[in-house]
Amino acid sequence: MQFLKTVLASLLGTMLGIFLIILILAGILVSSSTESEPYIRANTVLTINLSPEIPHRPIEDPFEELFNPEARPVSLQGLRNNLRKAAADDNISAVWVRTNQVVASWANLETAYRYFEEFKESGKPLYFSTDDIGMNEKAYFLASVADSTFSPPNSSFEFDGFVAQFSFYRPMLEKIGIEPEITRVGRYKSAVEPFLNESSSPESREQTREILNTVSDTFVAAVAKRTGKTHEEINDLMDTPPVDRVQFAYDHGLFDALAYPDEVERMIKERLDVDEDSDLRTVSYARYSRVSADRAGLDTPNTDNKIAVIYASGAILPTMAESPFSSSSGITPRGIKRQLDSVLEDDDVKSIVIHINSPGGASNSSDLIWHYINEASKKKPIVASMGGVAASAGYQMASAADTILAQENTITGSIGVFNLMFNAQELLTENIGIKYETMKTHEYADWLDFSRPMTTSERQVLEQIAENGYENFLMTVAESRNMTRDEVHEIAQGRVYTGQRAKELGLIDMIGDIHDALNIAAEMAEIEEYTVDVYPRRVDFFERLMSSSSDRFYAALRSWMPIDVLEDAATFQTMLEHPAGQNWKFLPIRIDVN
Repeated sequence: MQFLKTVLASLLGTMLGIFLIILILAGILVSSSTESEPYIRANTVLTINLSPEIPHRPIEDPFEELFNPEARPVSLQGLRNNLRKAAADDNISAVWVRTNQVVASWANLETAYRYFEEFKESGKPLYFSTDDIGMNEKAYFLASVADSTFSPPNSSFEFDGFVAQFSFYRPMLEKIGIEPEITRVGRYKSAVEPFLNESSSPESREQTREILNTVSDTFVAAVAKRTGKTHEEINDLMDTPPVDRVQFAYDHGLFDALAYPDEVERMIKERLDVDEDSDLRTVSYARYSRVSADRAGLDTPNTDNKIAVIYASGAILPTMAESPFSSSSGITPRGIKRQLDSVLEDDDVKSIVIHINSPGGASNSSDLIWHYINEASKKKPIVASMGGVAASAGYQMASAADTILAQENTITGSIGVFNLMFNAQELLTENIGIKYETMKTHEYADWLDFSRPMTTSERQVLEQIAENGYENFLMTVAESRNMTRDEVHEIAQGRVYTGQRAKELGLIDMIGDIHDALNIAAEMAEIEEYTVDVYPRRVDFFERLMSSSSDRFYAALRSWMPIDVLEDAATFQTMLEHPAGQNWKFLPIRIDVN
């Protein structure tokens, strides 16, 4: 048996070694290969398989890049580049988008919608179709801008409105013997409500209702524009029982034809005057991404001037020890300072755009990031561009910029703080049977001990920390936005706003996307032509290879766990893994309007 164990171990080690060598060789090939630019023949259709998520930057996956290079997911950055090239390219006759269930944020959807509108100005047709899965409202919002939309007759179609759901853990905590110890400042700071209540507060319902209404208005306006119906008529259609929705959509002009994919292709061929017996010439999104702007017919800037775009995405976290074998997801003071230092050292960079997509995070970390951005703004103009969400600490980060932009449906604001701790005495002592004996030198030495309830004086300390954090937040925003402390307090209270409402309240300066931000950054730098320098820099194959394993594990979990539970748990796991007693500036745990 020992001999067999040794042999099996040796075989396993040999196989792993061979696999690693293969990956290294493949990585060298990928890194060193220079694939020639594709040649696009006349009357070619650009086909785009729309990703469920539509991030701003392309998601780099070494496994997909190595084994399936054509499966590049669609990003806003890539979508705009390809659509601009397709509009100018004499060899591209149309764009055909295939989509089904889209889950991107509404702010990102608005940006994609605008890119499709800009493409249509070329006069070339834009087609949208779906498959057996069918479209949801987010997918149809984009499809509504098309010249023609198609669906198989026996597919599905979601056209029944929008919903936001709250999760509450208080009953579960009571059953297992854990008592939350929470302080918060701001009536609308509802991130802690799942641990305190069994139903949402009036304030939480109020701000969520506002977000739902704004999303619904955006969607209804797009459908009304396409169909020529009034907003009231569209709302009445959405209130009907969701039966035979595909036929219903066709009957009311939402789809132009009910057709299978081969029939859609045949109709496109007819419209483009392609011979019936000839194949439809197509080029994929991934392949067309390799076509240069010059080859497509676009004018490219001939200048040394650059605008740096720093992408900051994820929760704002304290700078922890970094491992070369773990992925770095999130925003840290060290990471932001590293990017800013690189940009400031480059004399060709004339201004900076920071694109923020963050629900918030650690109070101390966001304060330090605000300081770094504020100091950098004294040397070069900085514009903050908000993505799907830039709330709480994410908003504080943006407030350090000279100018702030957001989309109409960007989730922002949430100026408030909370502190989350747990008293697990019942769980540990009564349910499990662990006994504790504590010795200390000073009164507050064990004030963060979760094995007992907090004393009155300890709770007062926690409340004072939260109050001080809130006051600091108010003063930071007041300084940045040229407002008084009381003016900020009036609209703060932890309340979440849409981008449109935030503009009305003076929390942002303009409604616009990242390309509007680039135009403003160019104006502030007094330059007309520029190239864009993107940060963080693209990492090499091996770094991405080592960092992708945890992402794949998380993706595997998402495939069988309820996504809301997983994301809520991940958010609070982040807080629990960092120092207790620290203030947090987080958006209400999850606002995902579907």
